[in-house]
Amino acid sequence: MATKAEAKKKPAKTKAKTEKPEEKLVTVYIMGKAHQVPADATIMGAIEYAGYQIKRGAGCREGFCGACGTVYRVPGDYKIYAGLACTTLVEDEMYLTQLPSFPAEKPVYNIKKLAPTVSTFQKLYPEVFRCVACNTCSKACPQDLEVMDYIQAAMRGDIEQVMDLSFDCLCCGLCAARCPAEIVQYNVGLLAKRLYGKYLSPESKEVNKRIKEVDKNAFDKEYKELMRMAEDKLKKKYYDRDME
Repeated sequence: MATKAEAKKKPAKTKAKTEKPEEKLVTVYIMGKAHQVPADATIMGAIEYAGYQIKRGAGCREGFCGACGTVYRVPGDYKIYAGLACTTLVEDEMYLTQLPSFPAEKPVYNIKKLAPTVSTFQKLYPEVFRCVACNTCSKACPQDLEVMDYIQAAMRGDIEQVMDLSFDCLCCGLCAARCPAEIVQYNVGLLAKRLYGKYLSPESKEVNKRIKEVDKNAFDKEYKELMRMAEDKLKKKYYDRDME
């Protein structure tokens, strides 16, 4: 029998159980097969969630390397869309195909034997002059670059503009995959950047100074410290660094 004191005791309050909200899923088609994946997943995350192991076509996973080029369609839309699997979110009923490596023509050349003129583009990339200005390349670019504009600049021999407009190119190949003139736009941009850096860019005193410091082993001590650093400390140092 409970005592009087015990009878007056209030029952202990129990914490209310918080139910985890049900995860919203959408259907995507990977290699032609339907899979239920989280609605907030990236294409790459959805592929792995579906049980596939990505052995190729996954580099930085943060939208910088361009290794995970993907083309896809969505219901009720005739267009073919393109994006990077690591940054593009899934959509319901999305049909997708990855293009981890796009074969493209890439001439071998010695930059020291080239001139920073339009004749270099004519010699190495004559297909540039087949451009029909359809702008399909720009529409396919996951970086939202004005790809057609820098191809037009290449046709004029304006190397500085080609370099400037293609500067953030990831070389994912999605522009070349869509081009009816079979131009390899990203390699044209790469050539322009090399020509500009070799012949047209103003000399940097700071860069020359840093090169001399490297030649004199001025940073060897810091390099050795980084090489000996534990992985967790190295990661912290990397993510805590000053970012522009």
